[in-house]
Amino acid sequence: MNDGDVSRQIQQMVRFIRQEAEEKANEISVSAEEEFNIEKLQLVEAEKKKIRQEYEKKEKQVEVRKKIEYSMQLNASRIKVLQAQDDVVNEMKESAAKELLNVSRDHHVYKTLLKDVIVQSLVRLKEPAILLRCRKDDVPLVESVLDSAKEEYASKVNVHPPEIFIDNVHLPPAPSHHNAHGPFWYA
Repeated sequence: MNDGDVSRQIQQMVRFIRQEAEEKANEISVSAEEEFNIEKLQLVEAEKKKIRQEYEKKEKQVEVRKKIEYSMQLNASRIKVLQAQDDVVNEMKESAAKELLNVSRDHHVYKTLLKDVIVQSLVRLKEPAILLRCRKDDVPLVESVLDSAKEEYASKVNVHPPEIFIDNVHLPPAPSHHNAHGPFWYA
């Protein structure tokens, strides 16, 4: 072989090696690009998942805050309603206490009230004999309505009229002002 043939063969081998190297470099480049894209996708998906989880967590926190706020507003409105009811009841109680001071002054109204209270008591107790306690000042008035109260009770409940005895122990006298009507005013 002469120098020209050797040189051509060397040139041909160099081209072959260069071509092989370029193909290998292209394969490595393509492989690296694929790995890069896969890694990039995995990172992007992981971050997306993380962001979704954070968003869901914050959304739940907002939802819980809304529920708490709603519950607090509901409780506040319930408290307002209860306070308003309490105010009305206290006003009615105050008004009734003031009116009670005046009831015994109108003899006819007071007599009717006593009879109705006695009938209501008899209906609640449903006993054949009752010991009735009243104020000392009211004994004559109570005695005057006993017969009609017994008859009204007997007709309402369809029983024989009960025996009613007036107790010798009397309730305290009427209060002089409306604040005396408390749960223990006669104790």
